[in-house]
Amino acid sequence: MKMVRFTARMEFSKLVRVSSITDDDLIIALEKALPELADEHDAAATPWNPHDWIPWDAGKNFAFLDGEDFTAEEGTDNAELRAAFLALLLTKDNLPSYHRIIALYFPNFSDWRRLTGTWTAEDDRHAIALRDFLVVRRLIDPVDAENRRLIHVTAGYRQESDLRNKLGPLDVLALLALHELQCVKFIDRLLTIVDDTELATVLRKIRGDDALQAANFLAFLNVGLTADPEKAVFAIERALSDAQPIGYDVADFDDERALLADYSSAQVTRAIAADFVSALSLEGVGGLSESGEHARQQILGAAA
Repeated sequence: MKMVRFTARMEFSKLVRVSSITDDDLIIALEKALPELADEHDAAATPWNPHDWIPWDAGKNFAFLDGEDFTAEEGTDNAELRAAFLALLLTKDNLPSYHRIIALYFPNFSDWRRLTGTWTAEDDRHAIALRDFLVVRRLIDPVDAENRRLIHVTAGYRQESDLRNKLGPLDVLALLALHELQCVKFIDRLLTIVDDTELATVLRKIRGDDALQAANFLAFLNVGLTADPEKAVFAIERALSDAQPIGYDVADFDDERALLADYSSAQVTRAIAADFVSALSLEGVGGLSESGEHARQQILGAAA
């Protein structure tokens, strides 16, 4: 996967590599990288408008506006496509929950808006574009998709207090990097069966954002690795070992998940771990405790 590599060129090498520094000190170290990494993200980003890529002339009103409601015959007859569309759409719909996770340590009311706010604004267009396209082309049942959205967003992502309380700032960065990489790999697989060129273009737009966002989170994680290699390695190992495929937490989705097994295969899992290893140069990280080195070896093993 081609990814933009962000490099913080400030004097982070001068940070003392002390294990288990406080979260406050860690946030300060990350904050020093914020202006440069945010500038690099902005320079690499390609703005796009969701409405530009929707074939509006292919749509028609539903019964509420004197048109015709969706019928099963209109949707795609490819069960895998339908399952993949729903899994990706509901993941993107759940943005508020991911926003709450990152805002635990990087609040939008501070200078961290350039990370949290920009990421949230960019990611929001993914659900907008995908939902509009699928509804206009009547590829999925819009009532079913809306009912599922209400259930899925209400349940949230890692919103249980016992889960949230276990997350440190590096856990958050690792989880978000993982999330974006999973979306990239998912779309890569989905594109192999999509034969609609206009839809493929929308998916590639979303994929491009996801890849850039993954690189941005990894860049901040790299700064954290310099500041506290122990915490960073543990955070990465936890994120990878606890990873669940896209769609795993969608209610009443067992049949659909069975159709999406290839989207989270062992090969995909290895590729994601390899992205972490490459972006963070984990082969060369030393000076860890015995448990830290064990975690690093687990990551390297997952990427092999």
